[in-house]
Amino acid sequence: MAKYFILAALLSFGLISSTAIAQSAAKNQKGWTNLFDGTSLKGWKAVGGKAPYTIENGAIVGTMTKKTPNSFLITEEQYGDFILELDVKLEGNQTNSGVQTRSQYDPSANNGQGRVSGRQVEIDPSARAWTGGIYDEARRGWLYPLDLNEKAKTAYKADEFNHYRIEAIGDEIRTWVNGIPVAYVIDTLDKKGIIGLQVHSIPDELDGKKVFFKNIKIQTSNLKPTAFPKDIHIVNLKPNDVSKAEKTAGFKLLFNGIDSKGWRSVRSDKFPEKGWAIKNGVINVAKSDGGESTNGGDIITNEKFAAFDLTFEFKLTPGANSGVKYFVTLKEVTTGSAIGLEYQVLDDEKHPDAKLGRDGNRTLASLYDLMTSNRDGRARRPIGEWNRGRVVVTADNQVTHYLNGIKMLTYKRGSQEFKDLVAISKYKDWEGFGEANEGHILLQDHGDNVSFRNIKIKKIK
Repeated sequence: MAKYFILAALLSFGLISSTAIAQSAAKNQKGWTNLFDGTSLKGWKAVGGKAPYTIENGAIVGTMTKKTPNSFLITEEQYGDFILELDVKLEGNQTNSGVQTRSQYDPSANNGQGRVSGRQVEIDPSARAWTGGIYDEARRGWLYPLDLNEKAKTAYKADEFNHYRIEAIGDEIRTWVNGIPVAYVIDTLDKKGIIGLQVHSIPDELDGKKVFFKNIKIQTSNLKPTAFPKDIHIVNLKPNDVSKAEKTAGFKLLFNGIDSKGWRSVRSDKFPEKGWAIKNGVINVAKSDGGESTNGGDIITNEKFAAFDLTFEFKLTPGANSGVKYFVTLKEVTTGSAIGLEYQVLDDEKHPDAKLGRDGNRTLASLYDLMTSNRDGRARRPIGEWNRGRVVVTADNQVTHYLNGIKMLTYKRGSQEFKDLVAISKYKDWEGFGEANEGHILLQDHGDNVSFRNIKIKKIK
């Protein structure tokens, strides 16, 4: 009481401003600062679309407005490392919203209408339930869809205020919704930036629906990261890096970004002398004649794996074809590529293989010639950009393919359904195809220019 009596006295004599009092009152004993004072939009500005932001009952209210692009209320100040907490409620379940973190605003972009870009923590009440996931607004798309952490899909409570905690410390951003751990991304872009509250563009019938934000507070010093479960998948966008948390979870690099250690040709115990190159943290198969294993040939890991979590990044050139195979035993006699279950890596638009097989089962992220991948266009990045693949094989032989964090297919090795697919595939003549207890990981030489990096694996017990 004495502190605020003195501040009031100083104000009465004009020795201190009302802004200083507001900033002092915003701090609590734990070092938090309120970004919203409950009565005004001081410290914020509206940009982008024309959806209005008002104040109702101590909450910032964004009203969905037809025929306008995404709208944002952004902080005037930029923030580096922080812990942010706020409560959010979204009317209905037919659209989404989000909270921008360390984001950027370019007023000259989008024909002078301005554009906000950067990592957004999702507010998603729809059936896909990706609330708390991380989306890169106006740039790279989804970084952490909740297909990577399906247990967290139940965290969001419809038509209620939901509590968000966002920790952006160093290169790491982690999220919680209603106390449930959701997403974990390691990324080197944007060391600092604005915080923003989004009202999404909408179809006309949602005109007038609202998004509510309240209890918005931030901590920027003496930050102490909250423990995060080690079984939740981490998206690490640093090339050829295994973070401390990933090491704790059991991950290791299969490609160290420097040399061919751990890899060899399928034809010998040595790495190929031609057709493959390692440079600038990338392992690249050169373009030749477009045939299977006719130049440098396929390469495999020295080590064999049974149940595992494999992640990798790949970059295709126009019209290119390759693949990542698993459970490769080298027991089969073949003149082309070595035999194994294959995560297809392909330019679907320009390579003819996409139109062969059955029902698209030779397209990107498919189980080659056996099972077709999810057609969700959000999963696919343009040719020439890095894409993230993932294959998870559990101890009970359940296998799942992911592309850029989105689940593309799942099947069970050795099941009757699997055997039926093999029986009508190009692999029908290989006895016990895809059912080996363990095998090598393989990168395919299909005569096209394809690059790989960030290849890492965790053994699953």
